[in-house]
Parts: sequence; structure tokens; C-alpha cells
Amino acid sequence: MVEKYIKRHSFLARFTHGTAAVCCVILVISGIFVFIPAANNWAGPEFTIAMRWVHRIAAIPFILVPLYAFFFSLKGAKHLFFHNIFGKWDKDDYEFAAKFLPYLFAPSKVHMPPQREVKSMQRVADGILLFAGIFIALSGIVLWLNTGLLPGGKWAVHFSNETMLVAKIVHDISFLVFIVFGLGHVYLGGGIFQPYRGTARLMFGDGKVSEADAAYHWGYWANVKIATGEGVSEEQKGNNDPVLIKEAIDGVKANKR
Repeated sequence: MVEKYIKRHSFLARFTHGTAAVCCVILVISGIFVFIPAANNWAGPEFTIAMRWVHRIAAIPFILVPLYAFFFSLKGAKHLFFHNIFGKWDKDDYEFAAKFLPYLFAPSKVHMPPQREVKSMQRVADGILLFAGIFIALSGIVLWLNTGLLPGGKWAVHFSNETMLVAKIVHDISFLVFIVFGLGHVYLGGGIFQPYRGTARLMFGDGKVSEADAAYHWGYWANVKIATGEGVSEEQKGNNDPVLIKEAIDGVKANKR
């Protein structure tokens, strides 16, 4: 059986997302022992110091990989900010937002309007996760530099007590916001929520979505892709060698001339 698929995420997007996801898990686990007194008292000073350095090492790719993706694909970054996160909403976007909570509890009974490349509430969540991540990174850099960039307090940049207090508050609040929206992201994007089953392939697979799923989740976007043939492929079940529809259409047109 032949199925149509649409390319939704590039390798760079998937690599960046995967790196951030792995780093987030490590940062959360290590952060428990670094920032929660009861945890580091239970674990002991040596284990806490080890977790502090695990936390810092994991923070490096968490910061640098998205920065690399940003500068490597400025066009993609511009599209993310101005078209997706800060894109103008239309009536379908507002209707989707209004129906989102009822849809979570009764997806089979709530009819959602068609959406463009990114759903309206996903834009909100993505924006919050992005800026929470930025605040976590900036405040974390301040906290790290104050105790020394290298072991033994080497290359330290000492900040005032007021600055350190603000950095700790920003770090903690941003972390809580990131966790709340991150768990929601995992629940939906990971396919735990029934209507999203199989969508984990988008970021942890080949970045493709079936025509049926694309039409259900992002109707307007899917229609444009199918009409133009951009990034569309046909795949035999069990066959990983796609045949690009666009190339097939171009070939048919060429033969008719």
C-alpha cells in the first residue's frame, strides 16, 4: 500500500530539538540535587558537586546547539519568530484557542477548525518555552560565572548579592514555567494524547507526517503542500525509499510536451 507523506521538519530542526530534549532531562535531574537543599543534603557533598558539573556540562549543548541552528539558518529563525510564534492570528486561530481545553478532555466530540503550519496554542506554548529557556540560560550563566567557570573557582566573575538573588529567582521561576509547558509539550507532541499518536516521528524520526495526519492537524498547511508537491513523497509500507511526488509530476509534464 502506498501512502503520501509530507516533510515537516528538517534534520537541523530535529537535531536541535533532540539535543534540547536530552539536555533538559539531564538538567532537571541534576538540578534537583544542585538547587534543592533536602536533595543535596541527602546525596552528600561529593555527589552534589558531581551533579553540579553534570548540570553545567549539559547546559553547554542546551545553549550552543540552538544558537548554532539560529545563525546557521537565519531564514528559518526569522520564519519561526515572525511567521509562527508572533504570526498574526485569524478567526480559526482564535476558535482553536477557545476550544482547546474542551478538546483535550473530549477530542472526539469537539470539532477543531483547520490550522496553518503551527496551531495557535502551539505558537503560545512554543514562545513561552523559547523565552523561558533563554531566561534559564542567561540566569544560569550568571550563577555559573559567580562560582568560577572552571573547577576550583577559576575564571570567576563575581556579581553583587542583588544580582545573584535576581538570577536565582529568574532561574527558578523560568524553570517552573519551562517544566509546566514542557510536560504539556511531551503529552501532546510525544503522542500520549490519542489524536496525536504517531507524531513523535516528526521530531524523533524522519520528520515526515502522513497526509491524513497533516490534513487533520494542519489542514491549510497540508493543502498547500499537497497542491504544490513541495516536500511530498510516496512511500510503500516497509519501504524506506521515497518517490518524490513533485519530481513525478514534473516528469509527467515533461513527457506531455
